[in-house]
This record gives sequence, C-alpha cells and structure tokens, in this order.
Amino acid sequence: MILLLIILLFSFRFSNRQILPHVSLSFLLPLFSVTFPPRFPTMGVDYYNILKVNRHASDDDLKKAYKRLAMIWHPDKNPSYKRPEAEAKFKLISEAYDVLSDPQKRQIYDLYGEEALKSGQFPPSSSSASHSFSSTAPSPSASNPRGGGHYYNSNNNNNQRQQQPNTGSFRFNPRDAEDIYEELFGAEANGGGVGGRGNRGFREGYFRNNNGYGSSSSSSSNVEMRKAAAVENVLPCSLEELYKGSKRKMRLSRKVFDPSGKLGSLEEILTIEIKPGWKRGTKITFPEKGNEEPGIIPADVIFVIEEKPHALYKRDGNDLVVNQEITLLEALTGKTLDLITLDGRNLMIPLTDITKPGADVVVPNEGMPISKEPGRKGNLRIKLDVKYPSRLTAEQKAELRRVLGGVD
Repeated sequence: MILLLIILLFSFRFSNRQILPHVSLSFLLPLFSVTFPPRFPTMGVDYYNILKVNRHASDDDLKKAYKRLAMIWHPDKNPSYKRPEAEAKFKLISEAYDVLSDPQKRQIYDLYGEEALKSGQFPPSSSSASHSFSSTAPSPSASNPRGGGHYYNSNNNNNQRQQQPNTGSFRFNPRDAEDIYEELFGAEANGGGVGGRGNRGFREGYFRNNNGYGSSSSSSSNVEMRKAAAVENVLPCSLEELYKGSKRKMRLSRKVFDPSGKLGSLEEILTIEIKPGWKRGTKITFPEKGNEEPGIIPADVIFVIEEKPHALYKRDGNDLVVNQEITLLEALTGKTLDLITLDGRNLMIPLTDITKPGADVVVPNEGMPISKEPGRKGNLRIKLDVKYPSRLTAEQKAELRRVLGGVD
C-alpha cells in the first residue's frame, strides 16, 4: 500500500512539474522508521517446567518441588529396569533446582536463557533492553523440557532478577546432584548418621559430565536398595495339567508410578507356561511385579505349584501309583486291568500269574514326565489288594479243600 502511494506521488509530481515544483516527500519518511527490539537468546531448557513451578516461585516452593520429584526419580529409589530413565530425570531435576535456587544463576537464566548461562556469552548491555518481549514459539511440555524459544518480561525494574546482572566475572559452576540431594534430605538421603553422610552409592556410580551433573558410569549403584518381600501365590494344578503341560493366564493389578510421578493402578496379564513333569513346590517368578513405592524395589511375584488330588492316581516323585482291588478268584485265575491314563489313553495290563495280597505290578515308562529329561517318564505302579470273601458255606469249603488240597 505504501509503495503504491509512493509510485503515484512520483508519477504525479513529474507529470505536473509546473504545478507542484516544490512538493516534498519528506512526510513519508516516518513510514519507513521501524524499531526492532534487541534479540535475546532463547531459554533452552525450561527449568520452571521441569520442577513444575511458576516463575514467581519462592525458595520454599522450589525446595518442595525438588523434594517431591527427587523422592520419585532418585536412581537409588528405582528398580534396575527404570534406572536409565530415572538417572536422566534426576539429572534434570537437580540442574533445575541448582539454577533456580541460586539468585545470580536464576537472574542470568531469566534474562538470557540456559545457553548463555552455561556458555558465559551474554548480549551487550543496552538501554533498549528494557522493552518487553513475548514469544509465539510453542511452550515446553513435561516430555519436552527444551520446547521453543521464550523470553522473560524485563519491564519491571523492581524485580531483582530482571535487572541487568553483573556478568563480568560470572562462570557457571554447577553443583553435584548428590550434594543437592543430601543438603535437602539430610540424614534421610542415604541412611547415614548426622548430616546424612552415609553410603553415597549414587555418587560413586556417577562421573561428572560437561555440566557437572551426575551421569551414570554403570547401570547399578554400589549400594543395594531394600527390596520388598516376595509375594507368593498358590497355583493349584490338576495332575493332568502337570502330566501334559498347560498355559495359564493370570490377571495382576498393582500400583505403579506414571511418568509424572503420580501413583495409579495398572492391570497386566501374566502368562504361565506349565511344563510337563513340574512338581509340587515348583516356583514361577515374575521379577519386580509388585507394587511400586518410593525408595523400595518392587517385590517379586511368585506362583507356587500345588497339586490337586486326583480321583485315581497319586504321584510319588516321577512315578504314578494306582490302587486296584481284585477278587480272590481273580487273584488265583488272572485278570486284565483296564486303566485310562492321564492323557486319555486306554491302558490294558494283563495279570496272568497268581497275585499275592499287597503285590505291586510295575508298568515302565507310564508314569509322570521327567521335566529335566525330555522324552523320559517314570513308572506306573499298580498296588493290588485281594478281596477275600466274607463267608463260605460248608459245601464251598469242601470244594476248595478238594481243589486246593494238593497245592503247595
């Protein structure tokens, strides 16, 4: 629009040189006088967002926020499978508290941002820096603490952090993460005595990186966390399941921390593969599947095999035992036993010899599978009980004497 107006005025002036010989275009100059605000570095990491506090947070607010997050994310308070995530979050939490709890670091951070704070490269002092700026860049989120660029309002000269800081001799000297933790938690920090100078396993497992905050040199600490006692559950299994093997699905509900540190319920389905030949007392362990608590490794969840009684068979180690009753006549003349096995087969066992009371008949390789020796089974042991008649007539007794009289 402005450019079109200029072209029209020039065209009109030169085409009407006699009419407007002295028309000046100086009135247009203010249209091209544009003032740009000074450029400040972006903030980089949003320390306020990491601690979940506002920009006017007091020292007490910062301490409360740090303690709440440190109790959740200290590496020694997390199980091994969560250590990498916990170490990274604890590092950021410590760094945020270190900067915001130090008046000079916080003042420089609020004015110039994280990159300038750490590099020591600050923009030149200027009176034009008293302007107020705002950013249209996306704000950081909990999952992305380094969000887009943003600036802090520096209009208010009464706010100490917004005044021009003395940066001439400033050097960024970060504090050790474990020092911060012990300072705020005292004797609670590592179970130590006065002053909390107990076992400093977290620090010993760490080395200083470029920023001075802990970075793990190993996946575990020299100090073992206390682990909750294992939770045992009985898993009743039929003899058929232990003979053939089976699969069980168990629903587990437990308390866990979400990424924001809130405690909530989580439901999982645990699959148990029951192997052929497993015995009573066999344990199936799901490591650290118990409830999560600050400072405690979750308990292991253990299922213990228990055999249900069977109507026919009884287990004895790798053998199966079955009791069978036969009559005196069958004991003397023979009989064929018909048994149904645990996997549903019909097993025929002929008794051809005279059976004595209490005799055992052993059928090889028809017992329980041997879990440590695939393909092998124990024996089937048949305990025979001879049923005698409760009474005999005189004629029956005489007949027996006649038949058996000459038998040894």
